[in-house]
Amino acid sequence: MSSSPIDPESIPKEVRDGLVASVIGGLSMCARLLLSQDKQTWGWAARRVMAAAITAVVVGYAMQDYISSPGLRMGAIGAVSYASPEALDALLRWIKVRAEREVGKVSKPAKPNGKAKRKRK
Repeated sequence: MSSSPIDPESIPKEVRDGLVASVIGGLSMCARLLLSQDKQTWGWAARRVMAAAITAVVVGYAMQDYISSPGLRMGAIGAVSYASPEALDALLRWIKVRAEREVGKVSKPAKPNGKAKRKRK
């Protein structure tokens, strides 16, 4: 009788949850890509699947305290992973706007002293 090389019970629960969420996210994006009529490259598809997997891990950890039902949590992780391109684009736009606003605060133009310069004739 042979034993499995990795005992699932020896893996910490947090790591197992992250792996499960990552697989669900990757499979959700695979489903989305398979249902798409658009022709894409393998590299583009691989980046989307990896982004969905990473998003699923982050969302899975964030939802642990809010959704106690494992089935509902996995469904939410799958839904967010399916929408991860849009979710990541929105997050990146928010970060860019926030960064530009902070840079604008630091690099404001000097205020004029209130006197208009006269043009010489």
